[in-house]
Amino acid sequence: MKKIYMSAFFLCTTAVLYSQNVLWQKDIKSTTQDFLSQVTTTIDGQYLISGSSIQASKQAESKQNNGYDFHLVKLNQQGEEVWEKYFSGQNHDFLSAAVNTQEGGFLLAGTSYSGKTVDKKEESKGGSDLWLIKINEFGEEQWQKTLGTASDEEARAVIQTTDLGYFVAGNVQNSAQGFGSKDIWIIRLDKTGKQTSELILGGKGLDEVEKMIPTKDGGVLLGIYSRSTIGGSKKTENYGEGDYWIIKLSKDGKVEWEKNYGGKADDHIRTLALTSIGYVIGGESRSERSGNKTTGIEEGTDLWLISLNERGEELWQKSYNFKNRDVLMGASVIHTSDDNGTKGILLGGYTQAEGRIENDDETFWMLYLDQEGKEQWRKHVKGESRKKEERLSDIKLNRDGSIILAGTSAEELGKENWKIVKLGDGQIDQLIEKQDIRVYPNPVSDYTYVEIGYEFKEADILLYDMSGKTLQQTKTKNKVTKINTQPLIQGAYLITIKTDTNKNASAKIIKK
Repeated sequence: MKKIYMSAFFLCTTAVLYSQNVLWQKDIKSTTQDFLSQVTTTIDGQYLISGSSIQASKQAESKQNNGYDFHLVKLNQQGEEVWEKYFSGQNHDFLSAAVNTQEGGFLLAGTSYSGKTVDKKEESKGGSDLWLIKINEFGEEQWQKTLGTASDEEARAVIQTTDLGYFVAGNVQNSAQGFGSKDIWIIRLDKTGKQTSELILGGKGLDEVEKMIPTKDGGVLLGIYSRSTIGGSKKTENYGEGDYWIIKLSKDGKVEWEKNYGGKADDHIRTLALTSIGYVIGGESRSERSGNKTTGIEEGTDLWLISLNERGEELWQKSYNFKNRDVLMGASVIHTSDDNGTKGILLGGYTQAEGRIENDDETFWMLYLDQEGKEQWRKHVKGESRKKEERLSDIKLNRDGSIILAGTSAEELGKENWKIVKLGDGQIDQLIEKQDIRVYPNPVSDYTYVEIGYEFKEADILLYDMSGKTLQQTKTKNKVTKINTQPLIQGAYLITIKTDTNKNASAKIIKK
């Protein structure tokens, strides 16, 4: 059985002293190799840790299922476990992505090799399929879908759209409707999970989607690792062995523009992020200056970032190096309070040894850049009992300036445990423009979230009607608290927070 341990740990930095502290760390232990796919932050400031594990209780069991299952652990704002869930088929099932939904639950997207059995309610379509599961905030299933063909499909990313539907992105091998050995498969679903459209993208070779993010206009941006020539749906030629292929889709799933970036060697896209004026695209590069790559490499594999505007036109590109093989796993953008400007970009990843071993290899790192891509600082994060192999899977910046890093930690390959760290960083904190109280969404239909922007240990949240009558009172220790407005009639109300620091704040809300 897995156990969750809390431990303090220290941080190592390069060059500068700084104000940074560990708020909490969780180590989710296992006796098998566990894969961590991502950390998803919820509207109310909690965290869903998602990946794939072999359940300990099944290892001594039978033949029903000794394979990997979808594995979920939800943590509250203090890092305490809220619940843990598995979703199983009779064969291997790998959870790739999750998105928090506006109604408070999650949509899970993974790759299933299982037929109809255990938790899986639909038969296999042939080979591996996409397995989608919609759950509520308590981890209870609301619906599920199996999508696939006679070919092999794998899920890679999922987002929610402005009409509460979903885009799901994955890869399909040797499809009869495809163009190369591996193509991109984009599926559009409504909020009930009904498929409304699909699109296959690819050139005359191998193309793999690595990342998908929603855009401001209701569409999506796809980040694809391409080893394809022009042909099929691909209209941009590769410059080298592998390129960044960026595709912008409209809200109805139509291609608006596409771009290729690369040098003569291998360049592998990993992450995308939305800025105030466009997008940041990042990954790893082995290419010297060549193709349309204007930055060289220092050693091994460097980080390569490209900034584009909303039309896909290049603004700048930069390279960064930690020595050996640098692997970029996530990016978060710090916006101004009105979301009209970008203050900086926080990157997270790890470095693998190639040849000689550096002191900080296989250690989580963070790299902070200004809005023009100029490096401001870099920091390594180490545990008090540092493992030999530590690989970051995801990094998220919280609204209050704290940072979540999620990855795996192991003494040897094949025995990876999950390692979740929440940091407070003084340098990041100074960049975050905080309000004493924020209430969202506003106007509200069902639930609203009250965010307190200053430090406190305990607070009362009071809801008044406009005559001053108290309708609700909620005690909280959380920076973000969910408030139920369903019993309220249409009209205006006042929310007031009173904290143990004797600092109060109020905001008006409108019930639709």
